[in-house]
Amino acid sequence: MMRPGLCSVTFRQLTAEQVVEATAAAGLEVIEWGGDVHVPPGDTARAAEVARATTDAGLAVCSYGSYFRPGVQDDLEPVLDSAAALGADRVRIWAGGVGSADASDEHWATMIARLKVAAEQAAARGIMLALEYHSRTLTDTAATTRRLLNEVPALSTYWQPNVAASDESALADYAALQDRVSAAHVFSWWPQAERLRLHERESLWRGFFSAASRAAVPPRDALLEFVLDDDPGILAAEAATLRGWIMDAA
Repeated sequence: MMRPGLCSVTFRQLTAEQVVEATAAAGLEVIEWGGDVHVPPGDTARAAEVARATTDAGLAVCSYGSYFRPGVQDDLEPVLDSAAALGADRVRIWAGGVGSADASDEHWATMIARLKVAAEQAAARGIMLALEYHSRTLTDTAATTRRLLNEVPALSTYWQPNVAASDESALADYAALQDRVSAAHVFSWWPQAERLRLHERESLWRGFFSAASRAAVPPRDALLEFVLDDDPGILAAEAATLRGWIMDAA
């Protein structure tokens, strides 16, 4: 079954130690540590401290959520150093900073070349790179994400529902990518970026977990992100909803 977990960026206002405590108390299993606040790239001493706190609480580090964008930041080594110190075997990266509709052929070629180099750097250290599925990048549609995955076979991708996408559209996007999806960011926004409680898009998420459970290679992790009002007080209830959907789909 997919492992239920938390993206630490959900609670940027908490210390890493408080994130660990909240995650364990909510009955989750894994944490994706973010590189913007909790585990800065290159600070391997802090990464090792956070790794120890995570495992001491009976949790696992599932990934390192970096903000590395080839062509914007070109030095991947500090990110890989922190991922290695965390014990993370997957690093989330971003496919540049230009949306696919605005990207020239030259931009595509440059991004593909840089992603190939980055994937080789990571693989040399036993780490996989996974693309953020997000607007204003080359992975803003399922078709363009598939194009990058085909060009750089060493990559996997995350998946999350696009803003304002209907349940049917979001699930069709997942279906188009499911053989290469290594993790999902789980949150409920509607009709645009308005945050809801997780259960308020139950049909979407039950559809996703049902499809994911039947995939030849299901995502390894389902990670809560963007809870209502950034409120740690609702994490236990949101985690229970997530765990229930995973169990029901198994």
